[in-house]
Amino acid sequence: MSSEEKSMLQTQISRRDILKIAGVGGAGVLLGASGLTGVLTAFGANPFVDDDESVDNKVNFYGKHQSGILTKNPKHVYFASLNCTAGSKAELKELFRLWTTYSVSLMNGQLVGPNSANALLPPPDTGEAAGLDPAHLTLTFGVGPSLFEKKELGLAHKKPAELKDLPHFPKDQLDPRYVGGDICVQACADDPQVAFHAVRNLIRAARGKVTLKWSQTGFNSYKQKGKKVETPRNLFAFKDGTGNPDTDDAKEMDKVVWVQPGQSKSWLTGGTYLTVRRIQMHVETWDRTSLSGQEATFGRHRDTGAPLGKKGEFDEVDLELKENGKPVVPENSHVALARKVKDRILRRSFSYSDGINPDTGAFDTGLLFMSFQQNPSQFINIQKSMGRADKLNEYITHRGSALFACFPGVKKGSFLGAELFN
Repeated sequence: MSSEEKSMLQTQISRRDILKIAGVGGAGVLLGASGLTGVLTAFGANPFVDDDESVDNKVNFYGKHQSGILTKNPKHVYFASLNCTAGSKAELKELFRLWTTYSVSLMNGQLVGPNSANALLPPPDTGEAAGLDPAHLTLTFGVGPSLFEKKELGLAHKKPAELKDLPHFPKDQLDPRYVGGDICVQACADDPQVAFHAVRNLIRAARGKVTLKWSQTGFNSYKQKGKKVETPRNLFAFKDGTGNPDTDDAKEMDKVVWVQPGQSKSWLTGGTYLTVRRIQMHVETWDRTSLSGQEATFGRHRDTGAPLGKKGEFDEVDLELKENGKPVVPENSHVALARKVKDRILRRSFSYSDGINPDTGAFDTGLLFMSFQQNPSQFINIQKSMGRADKLNEYITHRGSALFACFPGVKKGSFLGAELFN
């Protein structure tokens, strides 16, 4: 059956036809969204969809690695942590196949499916991004340690030894509402509505197989000088991500980000680990702190982002530099403690603002800290170095925490996480 014939079949199948196909009879008997998906999939209603290179503001879905990891300058994020309710490995596999088709369409700026000729059926796409271009949408998927503990899925033998809940760190005050998850979806785009639309439609298509556990939106703003895009600032007004490794250096990414052959389970080769931390920022306290106190907390100048004692943002941090016998970069500053650890990570952080805390009347604002690394130990070692000594702890509280293993990229003709099901 050609792709044109499959598309025609999708638009021609009526609700009565679907009920007959599914073996369901009688008025008033409704087929759930997951059942509808299964029927349509069986009849080829979700054919192969390719990247459309002709679309403006488009990021490709297929490739060696997933998008949204090395993709530069993400402006908006909609992050969702999900509970998996699939009853079998076959159901989960079917879901990732469907999500593959949906993801390519969404990243092409297309509807996830054409409307049926029968107006009594709900439209396959929720429609709020109609007329908008892809806005550099990227979609990144990962699985958490709890997914492998579900006996009905039969995936326990596939769990990497390093994929386990992050340890409790000093000063953690985690809210159970923002902890863990079986599956994650990260949608980044230039337009927040495009990112939301993507996650909404992916979860809608997965009804019966996943439920929302927690989610968080976030944003970044980038100052641009000519063609050069500068490092974004967090809500404390300091540049965030200055010390990142060079994403254009493939060898460096192989050392820092991508899981190499033999380092973990084979299905994760070419993938990476995603650490997510929801960090509340006490901006009212920060706003009462002197500029010199703020700079001593970070170990950098607020205006330029340069390390204390230096002039340029990307100048090397010198922990040996002293003035009047004291270190210019305080030993308990954020940057000094981070630099004492050899491990490196790729930071992908976003600011968030969720209104007002009803208990305190203060801003509910902070940082959705996200980092990608070859092994979770890289992040753990850095966070342990901060410990109780980090002066920044006076102004922040860690409320959420999760770890996910992100699949490698998808080859044309394959699907998300295919290696996991081999």
